[in-house]
Amino acid sequence: MLDLTMTIEATPQARLTNAQRDYDKVRRALEFISLNWQAQPSLGALADHVNLSEAHLIALFRRWAGLTPKAFLQAVTIDHAREILRGAASVLDAALETGLSGPGRLHDLFVTHEALSPGEWKAKGAGLVFSYGFHPSPFGEALVVASPRGLIAMGWVDEKAAAWSAQNSGKHGAGRSGALADMQRRWPLVQFIEDSALTAPYAARVFQPEAWQAEQPLRVVLIGSDFEIRVWEALLKVPFGGATTYSDLAGAIGNPKAARAVGAAVGRNPLSFVVPCHRVLGRSGALTGYHWGVIRKQAILGWEAGQVAQ
Repeated sequence: MLDLTMTIEATPQARLTNAQRDYDKVRRALEFISLNWQAQPSLGALADHVNLSEAHLIALFRRWAGLTPKAFLQAVTIDHAREILRGAASVLDAALETGLSGPGRLHDLFVTHEALSPGEWKAKGAGLVFSYGFHPSPFGEALVVASPRGLIAMGWVDEKAAAWSAQNSGKHGAGRSGALADMQRRWPLVQFIEDSALTAPYAARVFQPEAWQAEQPLRVVLIGSDFEIRVWEALLKVPFGGATTYSDLAGAIGNPKAARAVGAAVGRNPLSFVVPCHRVLGRSGALTGYHWGVIRKQAILGWEAGQVAQ
């Protein structure tokens, strides 16, 4: 029996028209959320507004905006909550003014997006305590910083600075103070307490591939702007032993023209190695700048390639 089914390919003009329709629906969805965020509209209400099914709306919104409608609503809500908390409003007032049912929901939203409670965010971190410790790693001595919620930051001691300081001041490990100061500048109101016993398990998990188990994920806390966290989350999706570029990352977060801003966010990544900013290469494939030195970046990439080969 002959199959007489014909495949009809859309003309360029038809494809353009479809794209315009899709863009118009996403634009209307963005506008609806921006105007009605205080009512915390449901996905169903948003889908009805643009005459799409919920599943179709999620797929279309994610393709054009780089995130789900729910994630966009949360981002808009928390942005307004930040502005309210910057004033004299209480956490309860902020929750009610942003259309949430109470401080509990605002707390959950802040902890998810900011890794801080609303009160901690309002106090700009004052009263928080981060523990830190220095531990050996395949790439030099590492500084590991943790909070009760999980791993906060990681970087390295600059061996050249440490050697120079020790030679010229007689103070062993002065390079450590520079590494610590680099972290403290990120959170100037937070109290840092040395506690290597607390941070040692994190260092062991990070640098021992046999400890990388999907069923027991490492607890990581990302503190940054919404844009920075989206970039860092995109970095986490770059496969082990793989590489990406700033323009590819910009495309991955749905903002292909933001390569320069993406580069700045990559440079502000506080969780080196864990959030693999070392896997970002120049457009030509050349190694680009790295906060902890291009030589260390090359060593990390070589180490990962060796692990993959095994």
